[in-house]
Amino acid sequence: MSSLKVREGEADFNVPGTGKPCKTWYKVYGTLPHPYNPPLVVLHGGPGSTHEYLDILSELTRLFDVPVILYDQIGNGRSTHLPEKNGNVDFWTVQLFVDELHNLLNHLNIHDNYNVLGQSWGGMLASEFATRQPKGLRKLVIADSPASMALFVKAARELRKGLPQEVQDALNKHEVADTTTDPEYIAAMNGFYKRHSCRLDPVPQSLVDGLAWMEKDPTVYSTMNGLNEFNITGYLKTWNVIDRLHNIQATTLLVNGRYDVTNDMVMEPFFQHIPKARWVQFADSAHVPHLEETERFMQVVWAFLRG
Repeated sequence: MSSLKVREGEADFNVPGTGKPCKTWYKVYGTLPHPYNPPLVVLHGGPGSTHEYLDILSELTRLFDVPVILYDQIGNGRSTHLPEKNGNVDFWTVQLFVDELHNLLNHLNIHDNYNVLGQSWGGMLASEFATRQPKGLRKLVIADSPASMALFVKAARELRKGLPQEVQDALNKHEVADTTTDPEYIAAMNGFYKRHSCRLDPVPQSLVDGLAWMEKDPTVYSTMNGLNEFNITGYLKTWNVIDRLHNIQATTLLVNGRYDVTNDMVMEPFFQHIPKARWVQFADSAHVPHLEETERFMQVVWAFLRG
């Protein structure tokens, strides 16, 4: 890969109720301001993961000179950690992360002209952000994201029925016994992930690194999500954006994989209700087509951004 212009920084973020200064860490690939390409701001998944597994989107900078901005959302990675807020569903809200995104856009002085790509939870956040019709948002990419958590759980449980019976039995046994830290349960979950999260073998190190943060500091994930895809017990349990999707004014690209845990049933409400939406599915991918089919992903996103 040719050398790219890269800089890192921190944006001060005033978060009421924390009693301490907070910061959002970010990384910028390419030139800001750019003479003709609006920057692409990338929102990672989790909630509570970090930016590493999306670093590959810097290919958009290398290939097409698109400035790409990655950041670690508040609560994990290189941004401020708040473990004292573990379990506080009144603190860890969608609005907190919407406010953080606005703050970062203002810090970088790009709030008048930018695009947003959100992956998984990042796409949920991006859709929430876009329904508020924020200033300067030109185009939106929602990748591998549910429009409703109830639909997501329904889809995950249907996909679970496709696992070998012994894997299903292991999952059921340990969930009933509340022994979900047992190696047998973890192995069974990994079997599900190999089918519906990432089909690459070995799993890319960037994805391992991004997900590892959720084990190092589970505050955000455990409070907002819960145990896993089958057991959503946190703040997002009843989350649903469908009735507000008609408010999205930005032209939107929807992306998912053929084997994605975020399957067609889960993505379809975006297509049905966002006024200007197109949908591309990746035939050889699960939940991370930007890693599983990188070359095509970059071409699809670039064609959308420049169109």
